[in-house]
Amino acid sequence: MRYLPAILIGRLTRFAVRLVRPGGGSALPGLVLSKLAPGILRSTFTRFPQGLVVITGSAGKSTTTKMVVAIARAHGLSVFTNPSTANIRQGFFSSILEKSNPLGKIRADVAILEMDEGHAAELVQEITPRQVTIMNVVEDQLDRFVDPALVREKLAVVAKSATSHLILNGDDQNCLLIAQEAMSAKVHWFGVSDKTLVPKLGYAPTYAEQLPTPNLTSTVLALEDREVKLVSHGKRVDFQLPSRGIHFAIDAAAALESSAQLLGDGFDVELARKTLAELPPVFARGEVVEVRGVPVEFILVQNPISTQLNIDNLPQGLERVLFAIGRDVHDPSWLWTVDPRNLQTVDVVTGFNVAEAELWLRHHGFTPGCSTDDLEAAFDYWLGLPEPVDSIRTVVFSADAMRRIRRMLGFTSPEEVQR
Repeated sequence: MRYLPAILIGRLTRFAVRLVRPGGGSALPGLVLSKLAPGILRSTFTRFPQGLVVITGSAGKSTTTKMVVAIARAHGLSVFTNPSTANIRQGFFSSILEKSNPLGKIRADVAILEMDEGHAAELVQEITPRQVTIMNVVEDQLDRFVDPALVREKLAVVAKSATSHLILNGDDQNCLLIAQEAMSAKVHWFGVSDKTLVPKLGYAPTYAEQLPTPNLTSTVLALEDREVKLVSHGKRVDFQLPSRGIHFAIDAAAALESSAQLLGDGFDVELARKTLAELPPVFARGEVVEVRGVPVEFILVQNPISTQLNIDNLPQGLERVLFAIGRDVHDPSWLWTVDPRNLQTVDVVTGFNVAEAELWLRHHGFTPGCSTDDLEAAFDYWLGLPEPVDSIRTVVFSADAMRRIRRMLGFTSPEEVQR
């Protein structure tokens, strides 16, 4: 009963905020609950019979988490999870407000949580995970992380907190160094068989002596368009990915390995394959939605490597492209490390950093027909352009622009995503 008043106040706050901002308002209620009942985080997350599973790292954690959750549910487990937009401390308080009963209790067998790589080390001091999956360490937002070595240090803390299993990327030297520090959990590995692909994935250099690749138990064998071939614990797993790119194939390998360790002897690889084959993309990662009767594909980019990989994996011949970079990109100079020419055309450039993005695009030979920081005006202009003949309208945007555009269009829930 001690958490009842705090939860009621938090829910009233959420209701009031959403009257003003439909679909938004998750941050403030979570902050309110964290101030009124800081102990509810530990109290709630230590009650799941099969414990806590944490998935973190620089890139791929949202897709991997969604895959592991889907596989676990297909195997009959009830799962508590968080939206990818709620992967920091106050986001978990918001998730408790959303999913718990008035006493702060959540009925589920296991919690499978995506955690931001900058916050996870602090969170695992309060809630000890049974299992941890670390995706990678890549060059990221320098204004936030300064150096990838700092991210690796934080993730090593998370790795050492795992009481049972630790799942790591065997192709990332950062993860190999993390494994040397984490002695408390049994380590399992995922990765790709074709090592020529590894440099393209942008794993941050360690400037240490190269360590040998460990024995991988879940491996990407081949990828053609969205058709991926994997092997997990000696069994083939072939299916169509929900999103394009080798990075999403690696997410699938991580999800299979994470699920195999979570479920143990009960893991059914064929059921996992079927589940992944039917899974829609995580919102804004290759999500196709209908906007005013017109199909539009949303592509989220978050850092130099994410931007390059997603642009490189776009289909040839796109005819209607909107590029939007928002306030989350504090230092847009990293755009100059990305080659955008696979886009072939950009009709509209918009967002808070529109001037920097337009200069970068024009340097590479693009001539946008519209350039404005007004997202709504830019989107309306873009939708008014003639329909593409042989492709789908495509939006490439950063996280801030993504949230603002989705809210503007009335797509307020990250769960409302179809394949």
